[in-house]
Amino acid sequence: MVIQIKRWKLFPVLNFLAYLLIAVALQTTIVSAQELSPVGRWKTISDKTGKVTSIVTISQAENMLVGKVTELFRKPEQDPNPLCTKCQDAQKDQPIIGLTILSGLTKDGDEWSGGEILDPDNGKSYNCFIKVEEHGQKLHVRGYIGFSLFGRTQIWLKEN
Repeated sequence: MVIQIKRWKLFPVLNFLAYLLIAVALQTTIVSAQELSPVGRWKTISDKTGKVTSIVTISQAENMLVGKVTELFRKPEQDPNPLCTKCQDAQKDQPIIGLTILSGLTKDGDEWSGGEILDPDNGKSYNCFIKVEEHGQKLHVRGYIGFSLFGRTQIWLKEN
């Protein structure tokens, strides 16, 4: 007499679980990449006072980032819509609200570099790179002349 043992059809179940794990991992990677995008609204913080001074809205066009000042937080005695009097060329005497202060940044690994940042307070442009950190809640903005060693970093906070 021959006894037949039924084989468990385990391989299709294992394949399904493997595909499910891969799908979850890909979804997590996609969500993480979206969270770490610099695109959005960022609060800029004064180096001197530690207070929020403006909102910069960063957008992406043709694989480059552009950042514009969309709001200013001013004291009651200050002009609510100041002009960039120290800026040069086409930006000279333009309203700071609406002014492009970040331009030309392209993706380079986990940061964006190769662009410029304009400081409306002194009208000067600097080389720039940015990096999103802390689960997309902080933006490290480094402006420098020549080498990144000679410059300063600001931390901008994601506006939720």
